[in-house]
Amino acid sequence: MTAASEIVAGFHPVREALRRRPHAVRRVLAGERRGGPRLLEIEALCRRHGVPCERVPAAALAALGVAVHNGFAAEVAPEPGAATGGDPDLVVLLEDVQDPRNLGALLRVCDGAGVGRVLVRDRGSAPLTPTVARTAAGASEWVPTERITNTAQALERLRQEGFWIYGAAEGGTPPWQLDLAGKVALCLGGEEKGLRHRTRELCDGLVGLPMRGRVASLNVATAAAALLYEAVRQRT
Repeated sequence: MTAASEIVAGFHPVREALRRRPHAVRRVLAGERRGGPRLLEIEALCRRHGVPCERVPAAALAALGVAVHNGFAAEVAPEPGAATGGDPDLVVLLEDVQDPRNLGALLRVCDGAGVGRVLVRDRGSAPLTPTVARTAAGASEWVPTERITNTAQALERLRQEGFWIYGAAEGGTPPWQLDLAGKVALCLGGEEKGLRHRTRELCDGLVGLPMRGRVASLNVATAAAALLYEAVRQRT
């Protein structure tokens, strides 16, 4: 692999890299046994943007160190902060989301809801790995994601920018009873304990989903989808 490059693996992440930043894609690798419409789509994108597409044996893809690749991988020059997001007045802050699949699912939800940017607390959170990109189905190419070191400082920065900050927590006000049409930052915590106590204290208010069944809580990505799409409803 070329110096200062990263591996993007899986059909959706490779396709979205070719769509969003083809100038950064150095080459695409496709399994020699791979065929069908997905291969044709990747090859067409490579031809359009002048990106080399190489057919390689499965062992060559396995050597990249990516456990699951679905027969596609790409060598890409990193572009920190290059993604362009949706609504700049809708921000999500994540802390302690440790499962890379949950982080990927969250990014996919954020892209679907048109979130302008996602702030991820560095300590205690999953890194942005190929597993995250694959679970996000390419959404990580489109959602600007910033790693932060201090939640309190990030929230203060958002407050100075005019954002009203809500923390997702059990017992919080249902989202349809809140005004989510303005500059809103939604804070979501990890899989085990949710938001940290100090983070809850720093929020302007708490938002929650009433649970009417027997299970105590929702998966963090599922909860994010319900909360963000109420914001989408109010904004439209």
